[in-house]
Amino acid sequence: MRFVPKEVQFSDNFEKLADKIQEGGKILLEILDDYRHLDEKAIKLKEVEHEADAITHAIYLDLHTTFITPLDREDIFALANNMDNIMDMVEESATKMQLYKIKQPVPELRDLAIILQKAITLVNKAVHTMRHRGENVELILSTCVEINSLENEADRTLRSAMTHLFEREKNVLELIKNKEILEHIEEATDNCEDVSNILEGIILKYG
Repeated sequence: MRFVPKEVQFSDNFEKLADKIQEGGKILLEILDDYRHLDEKAIKLKEVEHEADAITHAIYLDLHTTFITPLDREDIFALANNMDNIMDMVEESATKMQLYKIKQPVPELRDLAIILQKAITLVNKAVHTMRHRGENVELILSTCVEINSLENEADRTLRSAMTHLFEREKNVLELIKNKEILEHIEEATDNCEDVSNILEGIILKYG
């Protein structure tokens, strides 16, 4: 059991996790930009997801083996868990495209993935800025507001996508498949908002 706070180590791992999530979001967008070689890209995305899991587990281990933590334990756990959820939804979206043998994704999937990648980029920015949060309070808070705005945009895009999907897709099975993947990507933006809310709470608590 370590008695000395390991803020640097926690910051390192959170930044590494944020970088992996951004890498995963980029691969998902690459899949939707060019749907060829889906299997190859999905395998790469699965590898990134495993690497993100390993970082998350390292954060949990540090949490359990450090007596005095730099932030409240529940904040560290919630932040790691919700960041991991983003990566899980990104990977799950590509996996479902494989499992469901989607021949060609609906255009709105790419629209949502673009919004998601913007949110992930902002999450990355906010997490990297947290190391020196005392000097960057306004920057972090404004970044969180941007993430929340993107989540609202994703909600609107999902509603529009569902309307168009139900209008044009006559095959019920294909409709269900595409609907689920659309919801996975939108859920990832929800997870980005969850992360921003946690970061905002930390800033308001600690400054």
